[in-house]
Parts: sequence; structure tokens; C-alpha cells
Amino acid sequence: MSTHLTRRVVQLYVGLALYGVSSGLLVRAGLGLEPWGVLHQGLAKHTGLSIGVVSIIVGAAVLLLWIPLRQRPGLGTVSNVFAIGVFMDATLAVVPDVHGLLGQVPLTAAAIVCNGVATGLYISARFGPGPRDGLMTGLHRATGRSIRLVRTSLEVVVVATGFLLGGSLGVGTVLYALAIGPLAQFFLRVFAIPEAPPEAPPATATTSATSTPTASAPAPAPAPAPAPAPAPAPAPEGNPAVAPASPERAILPR
Repeated sequence: MSTHLTRRVVQLYVGLALYGVSSGLLVRAGLGLEPWGVLHQGLAKHTGLSIGVVSIIVGAAVLLLWIPLRQRPGLGTVSNVFAIGVFMDATLAVVPDVHGLLGQVPLTAAAIVCNGVATGLYISARFGPGPRDGLMTGLHRATGRSIRLVRTSLEVVVVATGFLLGGSLGVGTVLYALAIGPLAQFFLRVFAIPEAPPEAPPATATTSATSTPTASAPAPAPAPAPAPAPAPAPAPEGNPAVAPASPERAILPR
């Protein structure tokens, strides 16, 4: 596995784990949950299931709505369904309820910031949107309505249904709605992963200068025989003989 892909996978699961932790902290703070958390909590009160298990069931049900919308899930989509609910229940198992505004306000603020970090991490990994985000984009494509209108309408219905079922709606819900957009945008830039560089093309073999050509050039005509060299003049006495000049060699084409 390449370093680039490893970072994406790690970032995906760290982000999903933090998202589950932040959702659990919002429950323990007791000042109101994020919109889908309100619905999960309301359903949990009527089913006897844990809020994490309800989150998994709702996520799977929402994922089924992708089929008529022709949405395609990715690794991040399927992981989102299970990982957030598991880490949410794990957080609720180890963190007790907090009472009093001196504890509730800081815990709510920390949970919202943690949720923004988590959103930036797992979305930047680019393994596909969560089931709820995919439902939003699918409805946007199918209806032609703006993303803002589709998301607002979905969350109003979700919050209203959850509140009627007994989910926790409060100042934490309002703070989450106001802060999560700017926080997510900031952390998306912080954790952005650049695209992997393209692989280098395989090296092409170069033809050697001494390689045999595919088509041989016609052999050159034989050079005419050189004229016989004149006899050397006798060398002066006591000096060595001077060698006769040799004829020039014909240079053949390569």
C-alpha cells in the first residue's frame, strides 16, 4: 500500500472515530444534540436500543434510499454507518453525565470542535460521503433544488421528528448548527490531501548506435586499385629509410 493511500485510510478511520466520540460527548453534556443525534436519541428511548445501535440502523436505512437515487457508496460510506455508532457507544460507556453549566458548556464546545475536526478528516480522505450526506446530494440531483434548501429541509424534518420522540434539543443544537459549517470548512483545508502524483511511464529502450539496422544499405562500389607507388629514393647514408605514403582508406557509411 502506498504512503498516499495509507494516509487516506488512516485519516478516514480517525475521523470517523472522532465523530463518534464527539457525538457521545454531546449526549453527556446534555445541552442538545446535532440534528441527526436528536432523532437517534428519540428512537433509542422508544426502542430500548443504545443510541449507537440506533445510529447504525438509521444509517443503514438511509443507505437503502440511495438505490432509487442511483448513488454509489464508497468505503467511507459503509464505514460511516458502523464506525460512528460503535465509537459513540464506547464513549458513552466511559464518560459519565455532566451536570452544571460549568461542566456542560465547555464539554459542549469541545464536542462541537471535535466534530468539526472529524468532519474535515474523513471528508478529506475522499472515500465517499456518509449516508446522510449522500442522501442530501442525491435529492439535490433528483429534484433540482439547491443543496442549502435540501439540507435545511432534511434537518428540520429530522430534528422535529426526534424532538417529538423525546430527543434532546437545546442550546447545543443551535450552537452546533451555527458553528459546524465554518469549522468543517477550516479543517477541510487543514487536512486536505493532495492528489497522488501520476506514475512515471516505463522507460523506452534506446537503439544502440551499433545495433544492426533492419534494412541494409547497398554495399558501396569497390574503390579502384591504387596506382603503384614509385620506388623510394635512396636515403642519405646514415639515416633510416622513409616509409612510403599509404593510400587513403575508403570511409564506409555506418
